[in-house]
Amino acid sequence: MDRAPPAPDPAAPRARGPAVLAPVRAVLRLRRRVRVLRKRRLQGPGPAGPGGSPGAARTEPRFFTFDGPAEPPPRAPRRRRRRSRLVLYPEASRKPRPRAERRSRAQRCLWLLVAIVGFQVLNAIENLDDNALRYDLDGLEKALRGAVLGQPAAVSRVVALLRDYLATHAHGRPLLLALLGPRGVGKSLAGRLLARHFRAVPGGAPVLLYHARHHCPEPRAAPRCRRDLARRVSDVVARAEAAEKTPLLVLDEAELLPPALLDELHGLLQPQRPHRFRNAIYVLLSGAGGAEITRFVLHQASRAPHNASRSPPGLDAAAAARAEEELRARLRALLAREHPLWQTAAIVPFVLLDKQDVIGCFQDEMAGEGFFPDRARAERLAAQLSYYRVAGREFAVTGCKQVVAAVNLL
Repeated sequence: MDRAPPAPDPAAPRARGPAVLAPVRAVLRLRRRVRVLRKRRLQGPGPAGPGGSPGAARTEPRFFTFDGPAEPPPRAPRRRRRRSRLVLYPEASRKPRPRAERRSRAQRCLWLLVAIVGFQVLNAIENLDDNALRYDLDGLEKALRGAVLGQPAAVSRVVALLRDYLATHAHGRPLLLALLGPRGVGKSLAGRLLARHFRAVPGGAPVLLYHARHHCPEPRAAPRCRRDLARRVSDVVARAEAAEKTPLLVLDEAELLPPALLDELHGLLQPQRPHRFRNAIYVLLSGAGGAEITRFVLHQASRAPHNASRSPPGLDAAAAARAEEELRARLRALLAREHPLWQTAAIVPFVLLDKQDVIGCFQDEMAGEGFFPDRARAERLAAQLSYYRVAGREFAVTGCKQVVAAVNLL
């Protein structure tokens, strides 16, 4: 007998076709879902249409309000920033500064301040020159060089000190000049020329000439002389302040002044005094230190031949300046032991005169007295004086002190 085909078992798995199509359908559904979401996102939120998904209705407000749908605030259009191009500079070139730094107001104010200060300084310098020109110091220097023979270094120092002092209006303390030297070297002549020049300036500067031998002949009258000197000085400085001038006070033969008068002069020179006392020029003519100057000049003259053979001519000026500075230091140390007044003085030493200077003094005096200035006669008169003879040079012992008396005998 033929067997019939076996019946299918209901518990057996079905064919593989439906099992493969199920995942494909799921992928297609997900793909359609993604397309719908992308399309809604591009169109913006809105009511759910017939083909919309139920998730779109969730964007609607859940509570009822009277306010309309919120509108986003309008955004200002963003300004696109222009990007500057990159500029490359060579290594050796200088990079320009930013434009804001070049136009800084602080820098302009700084330049304006510098210009104002420079103008003020220039104006002050011009005013100082005008103040010094009122006293004609160039003319004073010419007069001193023409009359005071054999003292070029002393004349230059006196004029330089006066120029520095008269260049300013306000002073912290007076100027004290000490013209020191032996007899007959021109100290008194220089003092008389200074007094004459200051009196001859435009407007006339007040001048005081005080002679110790004449105004205070007796040492016992020192207290009275001190009060008299203080009164004279106060009167001169008061007149100078009223005339807006610098007064000149010349004290001749200062080595004969008693200690009380030196104390009074030292007190007048203090910076605590009123302004009218600080704006003054004191000139002391003294023979103090004459012996020290004589020894120093003779010693330098004895060393001159040896120095000339060893040093070149270009060093003569420097050596003379060092020698003069050494002499001033010696005189200050010597005189400071006697009174502190000399410590604050500007010392100007007047050195010995040689024979040629004495001959010149004779010629000037002869011309002033109406005689013909014959050099031969002047040499004969100069030969009658006494001299220090050192290393072939002759220095007059009394300078030009006896010239006037010898010319009067002609």
